[in-house]
Amino acid sequence: MAGAGDQDAWQELVRRHLGLVWSVARSFRLSENDAADVCQHTWLALVRHLDQLREPARLAAWLVTTAQRESLRALAAGVRETPVEQWTTPWDEESRPEDSVLTGERAAALWRLFTGLPERCQRILRFVAYSPELSYTEVADALGIPVGSLGPTRARCLAALRQRALTAGVLEEAVR
Repeated sequence: MAGAGDQDAWQELVRRHLGLVWSVARSFRLSENDAADVCQHTWLALVRHLDQLREPARLAAWLVTTAQRESLRALAAGVRETPVEQWTTPWDEESRPEDSVLTGERAAALWRLFTGLPERCQRILRFVAYSPELSYTEVADALGIPVGSLGPTRARCLAALRQRALTAGVLEEAVR
């Protein structure tokens, strides 16, 4: 009914899938403003192409693919400037600047290890991390994998990332 201009149907469609579209954009590590732009472009693409959607049951997968393409376009367009008023001190009064540096280095090391995982693992872990409100069924549908394999695959991916972090010495002894 959304294709026929039913405002309530559109609102429900957006409400149901907004988290999914947002999580795709954020999984590309876009800024909040760029991610919002990606979401807008994705919804506009849906408005233009809704009548061409052959399988309504695959709407989530279509939105994921479109949001991924829009995210890549945003990345190609370059990094936006951050207004000065949004700058904050990277540490509070209680911590030391070197603590922030160490935390940043650890995060960078974890991202390097993450990008070494197979693409399937990266996609699964991004969806689960950036869209905790989505059900396994919604994530599995968006990724095009059986819902029954999502949990075990996610566990294997997390175990692989943990093992890489342990081997690289990125994890603290207490986390082991």
